[in-house]
Amino acid sequence: MSQTKREQITTHLRYLRQELREMHLGIKEDDLFPEPGELRGVMAQFEALLELVEGSTKISSNSESA
Repeated sequence: MSQTKREQITTHLRYLRQELREMHLGIKEDDLFPEPGELRGVMAQFEALLELVEGSTKISSNSESA
């Protein structure tokens, strides 16, 4: 996996971790559940991360079979 892809994945994971941490604290401390829009945003970030990872996997598996 290229260095750029690793940096992108690391950035996505850090963002998601922070978002989930904030949601958890809201639930734990205030008994407030996140807004549906917040959840959709996090899910969209997970989807983007999955596409990034799957794209990297497909490229490396194609180059290995050649």
